[in-house]
Amino acid sequence: MTSDDEKFMRRAIALSEKTSLIDSAGGVFGTVIVRDGEIIGEGANRVVAENDPTWHGEIEAIRNACRKVGSFKLTGATLYTSAEPCPMCMAASYWAGIERVFYASTNEDAFKYGDFDDSMIYGELKKPVHDRSIRCEQIMQAEAVEVWKKYKDKADRVPY
Repeated sequence: MTSDDEKFMRRAIALSEKTSLIDSAGGVFGTVIVRDGEIIGEGANRVVAENDPTWHGEIEAIRNACRKVGSFKLTGATLYTSAEPCPMCMAASYWAGIERVFYASTNEDAFKYGDFDDSMIYGELKKPVHDRSIRCEQIMQAEAVEVWKKYKDKADRVPY
């Protein structure tokens, strides 16, 4: 850990404190994204305030960073988050091309002190689709694939 890592993590923890204890907007989750020594995005959990289960600190920080740099890829960026990312936020980090993730508290800490428990989600993701608790059923594949075929041949398609 460098002094810069400590500085950026302190900012993420400060965001988590503000959103949870001062604003009462959501859980104890704050995030900063850094590239080339500069914060390019910040975010905090606002699930309660926005009535949006996807408004996690990492997701907001990724959105803000992508807007700032004008790209949906954050190549070379590092994400600092006050708590170990949930499955959604970790997946978003992969999709955004985040290079490294630093986290402070663990999933166990979030459960112990805040009753946040993602273990069911981790377990569900390991199951075959037909065994998950949310019923998933495939329908109309042929029609959907026709659109995919057109997309594949789209001359101005942006690869990602």
